[in-house]
Amino acid sequence: MPRRLLRQCRTHRETFGARVRSVILPSGKVVNGPNGRGAAVDELERWLAPLGLAQLAPVLRAHDVDLEILPELSEADLEKLGFSLGQRKKLLKAVASLPRPSSLTAPNVAPGPSLIPTTSAERRQLTVMFCDLVGSTALASRLDPEDLREIIGAYQKRVAKIVARYDGFVAKYMGDGVLVYFGYPQAHEDDAERAVRAGLKLAETIHRIRLQTDDEPLHVRIGIATGIVVVGDLVGSGEAQERSVVGETPNLAARLQALAEPNAVMVAASTYRLIGGLFEYEDLGALEVKGYAEPVRVWRVSGPSAAAGRYEALHPAMAVTPLVGREEEVELLLQRWRWATSGDGQIVLVSGEPGIGKSRLIAALQERIEGKPQTRLRYFCSPYHQDSALHPILEQLERAAGFSRDDTPVIRLEKLETLLSQTSPLDHDVALVAELLSLPVMDGCPPHAFTPQRKKEKTFEVLLRQLEALVQGHPVLMIFEDVHWIDPTSHELLDLIIERVRHLPVLLLATFRPEFAPPWTGQPHVTTVTLNRLDRRDGAALVKRIAGSKSALSGDIVDEIVERADGVPLFVEELTKAVLEADAHDNGAIGTLSAAPLPALAIPATLHALL
Repeated sequence: MPRRLLRQCRTHRETFGARVRSVILPSGKVVNGPNGRGAAVDELERWLAPLGLAQLAPVLRAHDVDLEILPELSEADLEKLGFSLGQRKKLLKAVASLPRPSSLTAPNVAPGPSLIPTTSAERRQLTVMFCDLVGSTALASRLDPEDLREIIGAYQKRVAKIVARYDGFVAKYMGDGVLVYFGYPQAHEDDAERAVRAGLKLAETIHRIRLQTDDEPLHVRIGIATGIVVVGDLVGSGEAQERSVVGETPNLAARLQALAEPNAVMVAASTYRLIGGLFEYEDLGALEVKGYAEPVRVWRVSGPSAAAGRYEALHPAMAVTPLVGREEEVELLLQRWRWATSGDGQIVLVSGEPGIGKSRLIAALQERIEGKPQTRLRYFCSPYHQDSALHPILEQLERAAGFSRDDTPVIRLEKLETLLSQTSPLDHDVALVAELLSLPVMDGCPPHAFTPQRKKEKTFEVLLRQLEALVQGHPVLMIFEDVHWIDPTSHELLDLIIERVRHLPVLLLATFRPEFAPPWTGQPHVTTVTLNRLDRRDGAALVKRIAGSKSALSGDIVDEIVERADGVPLFVEELTKAVLEADAHDNGAIGTLSAAPLPALAIPATLHALL
């Protein structure tokens, strides 16, 4: 069975070529393919190349600028991106010829991705969210049609705004129901997570829509499912024309919505497997669902989990991937840690493509220095908060203070004071940090009448003083993950930290993808580590370690996995797991090539986009 699966992988690759742009792995994660960076990237570079500006593409991509956003940029925006005067003028002149979104767009068209592919239908993985307004029939009977129209319009605008924030696509409005796609027309590596976050945000904020202050708040029900669909066929005509989606997934999302309680977000097993420990859930078990012969497993999402970071959330301690082929990199980090503990502060910049093992390398260092005196500070940049000032800093403070979802502002302030008292702060330091976290200022310490710029400078001084106080106890290990998503204000603070730690017992590790251009290279205390793909020997060793001693994978199957994974550790891990799962369904006959077809297992659903 595994051999048949891999043979089909090879057949698809030979048929359609090896330039995989956006791939969905057996875990369901979408990452950039080994030999490409995405159709949108190619489109941007193709447009820039005739202008002699192809070198600007990485900078634009790093700031999430594509051909849809480009016409909205001003010369001041381009100057902030670091473009020269000539580049700015040439780019603005060419941009003027790009089409802009029509100002006459119908009110029920959502903002967000508008470059819908014009090609024929395609098979791809999609996360579908179905959102329904609770009690709309009662509203219709109670309200004047004009008032009802206003309520429904405000509801649809709120849905469209939140969906656009997470790069979803509003496919259809159906009265009080909204059908939303995550993964089409634009795919992300975390579409399932984006859908759940959008659903939680909708459930949290929809009550704010009211005609009168004494009106009852609105409520929604949300269902989310993930699966393989065929999407893209144009159906209907004129204003009724839309791109259809064929498959079980939209129906399942709609059925789950019908089962949900007001303001509840329900997810199917297909989505639950992809989002792992990123959220907290209530397992509702297997429920009877209309149209399904067998009960369907369902979870209710309670909110984001308390996991320290994405790596921990998606890789429980018992399922950590073995580290193979990174001995030199681990030894370098250990050496820099020794230098830092002696008072010679060090910065290590870890660069690599998605799935290459940046977080796993950092975890390996933490394992090696476990038990030694140290203070760890971890900061996680997020693609959803690139416009939120100091988001990774504030999130770290909340974790360190032990904030919980049910804490009142007063309790949170007490926890913050307890945290900061460990470094003996001044009263106005606490006031500034409390204001950052939107907490009430303590009595006797009114907010300062600073200008915004001065307040930012004072806040930076407070945070840097906190770091200097921390190192008086133990050496500090600071970790900034996914710096390619850092917000501008946190970037400014990170600049100051990197300069300040030069003479402090601090090792600062920063991970990022290749499109990010770090401005800190060249300094004597800064080291850059670029993670390369595994060679065939290390790839094979990783396959065998993941499979374990009890699984007798043949040499041919190991070679196939290594070839298909192309040296990316995440690909190796997911493909190996797919083969092992297929073998488990095939009654352990891993060395037997069964002649009987097993359609459900021939190619795991999550491999289709990879092919």
